[in-house]
Amino acid sequence: MTPDASTWRSSAEYDHLDALTASDLAWEWLRRNEAYDTDFEALADADVPKNLTDQIRQRWGLRFPRRSTDTTA
Repeated sequence: MTPDASTWRSSAEYDHLDALTASDLAWEWLRRNEAYDTDFEALADADVPKNLTDQIRQRWGLRFPRRSTDTTA
C-alpha cells in the first residue's frame, strides 16, 4: 500500500510524533521499512526455524540487553 504523500509537508500531520516514546517512534519508522516488512512476512510462515527468528531480531534491533525497569513508581 502506497501512503498518501499529498500532505507530507503539513506539520499538523506529524504533531502526534511529539508525544511518542523512543520505542514508539522507532516502531513508526520500522513498520514503514519494506525490508523489515519482507522479513516480517517471512516470519508469518508457520515453519520458520528459530535461528531465522533470532537473525531477524538481531538485524532489526529487536533484542534488548536487559529487562526494562518499571518507570511508573
